[in-house]
Amino acid sequence: MQNILVTGGAGFIGSNFVHHVVETTDARVTVLDKLTYASTEESLAGLPEDRVRLVVGDIADASVVDPLVEEADAVVHYAAESHNDNSLSDPAPFIVTNLVGTFTLLEAARRYDKRFHHVSTDEVYGDLELDDPKRFTEETPYNPSSPYSASKAGSDHLVRAWVRSFGVRATISNCSNNYGPWQHVEKFIPRQITEVIDGRKPRVYGDGLNVRDWIHTSDHSSAVLAILEKGRVGETYLIGADGERSNVDVVRAILRHFGRDADDIEWVTDRAGHDRRYAIESGKLRSELGWTPQFQDFEAGLADTIEWYQANEAWWRPAKAATEAAYAAKGQ
Repeated sequence: MQNILVTGGAGFIGSNFVHHVVETTDARVTVLDKLTYASTEESLAGLPEDRVRLVVGDIADASVVDPLVEEADAVVHYAAESHNDNSLSDPAPFIVTNLVGTFTLLEAARRYDKRFHHVSTDEVYGDLELDDPKRFTEETPYNPSSPYSASKAGSDHLVRAWVRSFGVRATISNCSNNYGPWQHVEKFIPRQITEVIDGRKPRVYGDGLNVRDWIHTSDHSSAVLAILEKGRVGETYLIGADGERSNVDVVRAILRHFGRDADDIEWVTDRAGHDRRYAIESGKLRSELGWTPQFQDFEAGLADTIEWYQANEAWWRPAKAATEAAYAAKGQ
């Protein structure tokens, strides 16, 4: 594939995928991104201009989407509204981007017969009990808990319907929680890292025992590229790196890295509809496509991420100030 259109390619996970494609293939990449608060041109800094092009536009706008899909060999669809707290306070943008935007892209992929990969989340499956030995698999029923996860579940169903009804050559991946470079400071791990850098106490919802299955974003990128190149059309692949950790354990690991007391935490009221546990079984991806994660040790991946935020304060500091101002305006 010589030309790949990456939606949301200036955001956290999408930009890391663009870097991975440039570093590991000869493909040219067109990034389509709306450049909302959670994405930035700086995430693509240093990439060769003859191989990476940024188009600022909305995936729900067919007049923008159609010519870009027509000229591409494949579409990798990362663009999404993805912050759970924001979906609770204002669900509307999640419906427009995650549902209408996905529909618009699928229609273009159908019109021009393009390979399409849809990047989704494990949150579509709802949650598991802390003592449940099971993990999510490709056969787990959907049970979304928030406007965000419901909109992503709907977008997954759209992709499957376009495969079956119209023959669109699509695959889907549902991934566990990502961490790594270029992630907006509103998200859990960078928020805690930057709070500790600033000498503050990290804040943890509820009892802190909610479990997430963490994967370094570079491993997510390599998995998506493997699915794009070798995945079977119509199939779904779950992406995970066996990184289950409770929220409080993650925060304590960050505090230890900085030499702080592991219990130097501010406990805050739990958020509405807070899923208890996510856990991914990625055996299908590993056995069919031969994929394995590079960061099999969560602590090593976390240290790598902390070092990146320490070295790139100029990138995250403006976003940190804007996020704090927004929270203050909401009385949080």
